[in-house]
Amino acid sequence: MERFGEKLRALRKYHHVTLQWLANELGYSTHSYISEIEKGQKIPTAQFVLKVSRLFQVSTDMLLKDEIELNLENSRIMDI
Repeated sequence: MERFGEKLRALRKYHHVTLQWLANELGYSTHSYISEIEKGQKIPTAQFVLKVSRLFQVSTDMLLKDEIELNLENSRIMDI
């Protein structure tokens, strides 16, 4: 779980999306909460993890388990 923010940032950068775009897609009015998660300053809620998992179409295990590497090649942004 310690690497969640790092993995989230990698997904976002891989898909060339901004913090603000991600915030909007996940239902947040500002990007500050997501920025804090990426920096490791906040721990994400279970609901947030599920939203990210669905949006980028990656498993929650891949996001939450530090020993599992993120497979960026198989991730993609879900059409919402």
